[in-house]
Amino acid sequence: MAAAVSTTTAQAPTFADIDREVRRVLNPGGLQYWAWICFCLFFVLIAGALWTNQVYEGLGVTHLTQPTMWAVYITNFVFWVGIAHSGTLISAILYLFRTRWRTAVYRLAETMTVFAVLTAGLFPIIHLGRPWFFYWLAPYPNERSLQPDFRSPLVWDFFAISTYLTISSLFLFMGLIPDVANARDAAKGWRKTFYSIMSMGWRGTDRQWRHFSMAYLLLAGFATPLVLSVHSVVSWDFAMAQLPGWHSTIFAPYFVAGAIFSGVAMVLTLLIPIRKIMGLEDLITPWHLDNLAKVILLTSLIVSYSYICESFMVWYSQDAIELATFHQRYWGPQGYLFWMMVACNCVIPLLLFVPRIRISAVWLFIISLFVNVGMWLERFVIIEGSLATNTEPSQWRFYHPSVTEIFITVGSFAWFLMLFSLFARFLPIISMTELKEGIQWLREALRDNYRRAA
Repeated sequence: MAAAVSTTTAQAPTFADIDREVRRVLNPGGLQYWAWICFCLFFVLIAGALWTNQVYEGLGVTHLTQPTMWAVYITNFVFWVGIAHSGTLISAILYLFRTRWRTAVYRLAETMTVFAVLTAGLFPIIHLGRPWFFYWLAPYPNERSLQPDFRSPLVWDFFAISTYLTISSLFLFMGLIPDVANARDAAKGWRKTFYSIMSMGWRGTDRQWRHFSMAYLLLAGFATPLVLSVHSVVSWDFAMAQLPGWHSTIFAPYFVAGAIFSGVAMVLTLLIPIRKIMGLEDLITPWHLDNLAKVILLTSLIVSYSYICESFMVWYSQDAIELATFHQRYWGPQGYLFWMMVACNCVIPLLLFVPRIRISAVWLFIISLFVNVGMWLERFVIIEGSLATNTEPSQWRFYHPSVTEIFITVGSFAWFLMLFSLFARFLPIISMTELKEGIQWLREALRDNYRRAA
């Protein structure tokens, strides 16, 4: 690349460089790429077969039993909804604040949001004993008042997920239009036809750009409240219940902060390998990684503060059942999960106070993996740990996942990675339009990095 970025130069890519580099990765890939797709598809098919067997045999093939009737499936649901939140944060909220560093990473975050919501939406259906009645979750007209039950958290989740998926998909599709039109002009064959359909007749006229900018701004305004509202609704699935460990007023902000924390970590988990494999180091620079790392550090501190507040309020209330629940959470048979969660979410991210670690792709990738594990464990500890130690000590029974639940969880990750990998090869994973708008900011950031290095 003519204007390669390195630690010894303050150069930045030109407009032509950006177009060339993004178009370069828009290809079906070689044998290794399709082997990866087949690898992911293999686990998706295994998960589908096990779920089919679960439907035939009943939920008895899982280890769900009284009192733990919510466990891995609902943990996955909350986890994937949380993962989706960073896309809205980076693409909508930071767009409204005109944050400079978002331009190179927001498309990846938006894409992750849509596929994470699609993955999350599967788990309420997987969790149902009779999934062919999944439409009972929808608020359809019902004069007999049999279903839906508007007091059920599943109905609340339907509203939250459907709204979030609609806005996120529109936001992603609208942002793609100028970039797909750019790719259309250089494509041939079926790809040109595909991009022509996706670009919806975009020609880049002044009138089109004015309408595009206004519509994009309005969608960003619509999407911004969803960051707070959607995961707050998910947290109410638990906070509205009279169960020790769940009934807490801190859950809404606690879940929102945790969602952004895990979501930005997942952005780094995906961004760093793609940056290396596709050779995009010139477009996604250490400056972008540094800013993402700072967001992770900030939200880690908020999550740590939430853990402290939650524990303090339990101690201060001196409620015997709450104290027993949290004692089991800390020191019970599954207490090691809680301390693993604390290590992954509170201790390990403190390494990001070191500037050199914040710009090291290897360190950031390792830390982001720990954060993803820690945030999944957090949801599991809250859901399973509270149900296992309810208000009746005679019913206490600790749960262990079954093979079916484990492989369906692995299959959900494979499903997500497969969809994301297909998108990254056939549609622009980096916004050429916004990266060009922010190229001057990138030059200033590279110049500052060069001066510090000198």
